[in-house]
Amino acid sequence: MDIRAIFMGMAFALMWSSAFTSARVIVQYAPPMTSLALRFLVSGLLGITIAWAMGQRPKLTPAQWKSTVIFGVCQNGLYLGLFFIAMQTIEASLASIIAATMPLIVALFGWGMGNRPRPLGIAGLVAGFAGVAIIMGARIGGAVDTHGLMLCAIGVTALAIATLSVRGASSGGNVLMIVGLQMLIGAATLTGPAIIFETFDIQWSWQLIVAFAYTTLVPGLLATLVWFLLVQRIGAVKAATFHFLNPFFGVAIAAMLLGEGLGLGDLIGVAVIAAGILAVQLSKQPA
Repeated sequence: MDIRAIFMGMAFALMWSSAFTSARVIVQYAPPMTSLALRFLVSGLLGITIAWAMGQRPKLTPAQWKSTVIFGVCQNGLYLGLFFIAMQTIEASLASIIAATMPLIVALFGWGMGNRPRPLGIAGLVAGFAGVAIIMGARIGGAVDTHGLMLCAIGVTALAIATLSVRGASSGGNVLMIVGLQMLIGAATLTGPAIIFETFDIQWSWQLIVAFAYTTLVPGLLATLVWFLLVQRIGAVKAATFHFLNPFFGVAIAAMLLGEGLGLGDLIGVAVIAAGILAVQLSKQPA
C-alpha cells in the first residue's frame, strides 16, 4: 500500500465519519427522506455533469449497471435513508458506531457463504461485536430509542450488501459517472416514500444550509468518489481496512461539533470495535 493510498483511505474515513454529524443537524430542521432525496439529486446531477465534461459517458456493461443499481438502492436508499430517519431520535456518535460495524457484517456474510476466516479474523469478529455489546449495554439503560437502533441495524446490513457490489460497479472505468448515476438511483428510491410518508416542512436556518451543502459535496460526492478510486487502486479488502478509523472519527467529530457526551463505556467499546475491525481486515491479507 503506497503513501497515496494511505492518504486516500484516511481522507475517506474522515469524510465518511463526518456525515453522521451533518446528517444529525439536517434532520433537526427538515424531513429526513425528503432532504436525502434532494441531496442525492443535487449530488447526482453535479457528478454526472462533471463526468460528462471529463469525457465520461453512461456506457456501462450489464454487470456494471446491475452493481450500480444494487449499490444505489442499498447504500443510498436503504442504508442512508434508514439512518437519516433514525438520527431524528439517536445521537450521531451512536449512529456512526453502528455503521462502523459494516466490515464485521461483511465478514459474517463471507463466513456464511463458506469463506471461513482465519483465527485472527474470528477473534476480530468476537472483539468487534463485544465492543458493540459494551456500548449498547451502557446506552440502552439510558434514553436511547430502540426503534432508531433497529433501523440502524437494518441499514448497516444494507450497507454491507452495497459494499460487496462496489468492485463490480467500478471495474470498467467511468468512475465519476457511476458515482453520479448511483446518486440518482438513491434519489429515485427515496422520492416515493418521501412523498407518501412525509410533509414538506422545512425550518430554514444557516445551520441547515451549511450542513446540507457539506453533506451533498463532501460525504455525498467526494467521499464516494475517493472510495471507488481507492478500491480500484488497492482492492476492496485492503481499502476496507480503513474502516477501523471510523468509530474514532465518528464519535470525535460528533463530540467536537455537537457536544455529544461520551462515557467510559463508549470509549472502551469504540476501541474494542476498532481493534476488531482491524483484526478482521488484517486476517484477509496475504501472509
